[in-house]
Amino acid sequence: MKTEKLMILQKELDLLKKHLKDCNLSDYNKKQLLQELESAQVMKENELPEDAVCIDAKVEIQEEVSGKKYTFQIVLPAEADMRKNKMSVFAPIGIALLGYRVGAKVQWEMPDGLKTFNILQVMHIKAEQE
Repeated sequence: MKTEKLMILQKELDLLKKHLKDCNLSDYNKKQLLQELESAQVMKENELPEDAVCIDAKVEIQEEVSGKKYTFQIVLPAEADMRKNKMSVFAPIGIALLGYRVGAKVQWEMPDGLKTFNILQVMHIKAEQE
């Protein structure tokens, strides 16, 4: 369902590969993530497009069926805090979105079933801006 190639930083690729070894993702998600990582385009930090989802990026997505919109920042697990709209990169939606750009449709198996999300907006947040 994902329509384009993953664009990801080397440190994020390494993080996801390590997580893949000892995570409890569904078989569907593990297979999908493995395929995505194998074909990912590894970028340098200064080459990553401004609209690509990465760690520390603020993301606005829309669930295709319900039309419901969600906005949150993707962060490392230690920084996750849903009261501050900070989602762990290892949360199902964090893993699903990482490396995709505005306009991408992302299909991922969530705890309540297979969902399709449209990436509406991505804003890179610098640590000093928080």
